Amino acid sequence: MAVVGRSMEPTLYEGDHLLVRWGGAPKPGRLVVVHLPGRGLSVKRAFRRTPEGWWVERDNPAEGIDSWHVGAIPDEDVLAVVVCRYWPPFRRRR
Repeated sequence: MAVVGRSMEPTLYEGDHLLVRWGGAPKPGRLVVVHLPGRGLSVKRAFRRTPEGWWVERDNPAEGIDSWHVGAIPDEDVLAVVVCRYWPPFRRRR
């Protein structure tokens, strides 16, 4: 899966490639792939579990959409857990 957008900077940058485990169990603090209402697939940080689903947040508060905009994400819309970033293998400091 390739990262598009800047909502997860400085953790992930546009063009990073991720290995994900589809159907993996989310845990607070882990990166997850979610289906945001009306937005398609996104990578976000699982923050906490609520009765309505998972509260997810972006790492870059100046960019993107997260649960502060759309509320908790239902369990069925938390699709995968990010295992690692595999490309680029090394990143220069910005």
